[in-house]
Amino acid sequence: MKRTLFILTLFAIGISLNSQTAIRHQLVPPIKPDSADIKYYSKKKWLCAGTQIFSINMSVWAFDRYVQNAEFAKISGKTIKNNFKKGFLWDNDQMGTNMFLHPYHGNLYYNSARANGLNYWESGVFALGGSSMWELFMEKEYPSTNDVIATPIGGMVLGEVFFRASDLIRDDRKTGRNRVWREIAAGVVNPGQAIVRLINGDAYRKRPTSGRQFGIPDLSLEISAGARVLEFRNPVIDKGIGGAIDINLDYGDRFNDGGEKPYDYFTLKTNLSIQASQPLLSQLNVVGRLWVTDVINTRKDFLNFGFYQHYDYYDSDTISSVSKKIPYKFCTPASFGTGIMYKCKRWNNWSVDGYAHFNGIILGGALSDYYRVYNRNYNLASGFSYKVGVNVAYRDKISFSSNYEAYKMFTWKGYPPSENVEDIDRQTGNYQGDHSQAMLHAISNRLDTKLKDRYYLSLIVYTYSRDTNYKYYDDIYSFTAEGRLMLTYKF
Repeated sequence: MKRTLFILTLFAIGISLNSQTAIRHQLVPPIKPDSADIKYYSKKKWLCAGTQIFSINMSVWAFDRYVQNAEFAKISGKTIKNNFKKGFLWDNDQMGTNMFLHPYHGNLYYNSARANGLNYWESGVFALGGSSMWELFMEKEYPSTNDVIATPIGGMVLGEVFFRASDLIRDDRKTGRNRVWREIAAGVVNPGQAIVRLINGDAYRKRPTSGRQFGIPDLSLEISAGARVLEFRNPVIDKGIGGAIDINLDYGDRFNDGGEKPYDYFTLKTNLSIQASQPLLSQLNVVGRLWVTDVINTRKDFLNFGFYQHYDYYDSDTISSVSKKIPYKFCTPASFGTGIMYKCKRWNNWSVDGYAHFNGIILGGALSDYYRVYNRNYNLASGFSYKVGVNVAYRDKISFSSNYEAYKMFTWKGYPPSENVEDIDRQTGNYQGDHSQAMLHAISNRLDTKLKDRYYLSLIVYTYSRDTNYKYYDDIYSFTAEGRLMLTYKF
């Protein structure tokens, strides 16, 4: 349990995670939740949830207004009236702010409701309410269309992951120093829930059961560290070398018999880059299962069908001064779709499984070659995506995994060709970006070879390609390759 506590705390501060590992080692034996814990923590406190979300918004606004003296926080009745009169616009903040930090803030709304007994869907409605309140009332700037989408929906993804992570860390049976450190660690992972527990006394109240609403699920975890090489061609070649840290996690059993709650099974996939000029968080993918049913379950084959929520985030920056261009940048903070999971059970020493997803993208973003307004260098978009993957392993000795992701992004609200992009006002301009459609591909192949005990040598190769067709500008194609050579430990 100490290892689980340590790893989940690291995740909260940004360490990377990967999904659907070919060779799985069970971290701890699964334990079903106690009915007493489910009953105790499932009491719905609607008023408390709404009050906490209102208090979060007021506290953040007060800090921005009176401590930072931020111009956007100097609100009045007039600014609120103007917000309603102008309506929602597409804003021009950078991708990290819009597509990661806003969903993280949405997670605070979400968990304020989740920790007060509301379920996944009900908490999502409260996250939407908190985001709408902020956009319409708490800023001098006009309300943002993309924020009111990314904040609650992305917040549901991150929020449920953090909710379940903190649930693993806490133990209501403990007292003294052990209890204090567990509450602190869980509070780092899930601040929204920590506030609720401090207010209602659950943070220091001893109970006869653990308080874990989900028990201890089937967990698979691995940590990797090593070198990362990045190469970009468009049309000259940029190269850079650095480091990378990965942590691979599967939560729950993707080959179960159905009848589960949202996120009883989820995976995460990320890369933490330690490379000059590159963003620390270069990749984050979350796939959470909302509902599933078996299609085939025989002695030889297993196949299920389900509905899933997806969060995808890929980011990079200029590698060197050779081209001064960005290799790739795209994201889908709000995406839902269907998926299948297959497992072949025909051999004793070999394991083979695969998956396929098709998703609708409510909100996404893709790198722009022309739109440069304030901090935004990407086009906001909607569209669809599909993902397929396969894992093959020989016992616990050697494994191969391959994953293919494709994203079709449509930017339908562009600025007219008569308007110069340099003249677009960052606060009043209401454009998704360049009128365009982009096709993006992310392909990964991974080979793991056992060295000794639970140590493996991992070779991972990624390729990213983008083909953007612009309505008023020249089309652009780019290609990026990435290699990682890493030492992996499977817990």
